[in-house]
Amino acid sequence: MSERYPIDDLDRRILNALQTDASHTNAELAELVHVSPPTCLRRVKQLTDGGVIERQVAIVAPEKIDARLTAIVEITLDVQAAERMAEFETLAAGEGAVLQCYRVAPGPDFVLVVQVADMPAYHELAHRLFTAHANVRNVKAYFSTHRSKFDTRIAL
Repeated sequence: MSERYPIDDLDRRILNALQTDASHTNAELAELVHVSPPTCLRRVKQLTDGGVIERQVAIVAPEKIDARLTAIVEITLDVQAAERMAEFETLAAGEGAVLQCYRVAPGPDFVLVVQVADMPAYHELAHRLFTAHANVRNVKAYFSTHRSKFDTRIAL
């Protein structure tokens, strides 16, 4: 586990503003959080260098790019030795359709969030990632019929 980064009220204001819209210029961000642009720039750099801000990304609407099927998939492995768990994680991380991969306990070994175009695309992924992988014992997939909430913000 990494060490906790101490954040103050200004850091919280900056992080909340960036989590809402990271496309602000430094001057716009500084105005939003009520500090000077040099102070704002320095703080954002410190938050980035400290690993608090991992990266800045654009969030794409799946339906606009024909990636309409979301699956939440539980995976149980046959052998849970550390090297076999790491092997599966590496395999999952290499799949572009796997948006998130979590080791979980108790229950299955992993939970994946997968985004693909349609059921045939899911079947192709399932074959590559689950069926062809000798150490996968059980797969249980849930397919989203409606997304009522999606957010990337962490409450601060």
